[in-house]
Amino acid sequence: MAQITKDTGIIEAVQKYPQIIEIFQQYGLGCIGCMAAHFETIGQGAGAHASTSTPSLLTSMTASLLAENKVEKSVVLTDNAFLVARG
Repeated sequence: MAQITKDTGIIEAVQKYPQIIEIFQQYGLGCIGCMAAHFETIGQGAGAHASTSTPSLLTSMTASLLAENKVEKSVVLTDNAFLVARG
């Protein structure tokens, strides 16, 4: 089961799911071009921008993966994570 959480490293997430780069861009996050992306988590990157909600960002990432059929259509929402079952 794949897992994307607020504690997932930005670079780790992008390497595994390159299609989420577009989600970062939609939220106005230049994380991919930032040196901090090599050591920051998704939550830290979103937290650095007061207008970005981490849960909203994670929801958009999950929706993108589901829309592209990269994962099965089952998502479990917890307080800290969106768990995505891979197909």
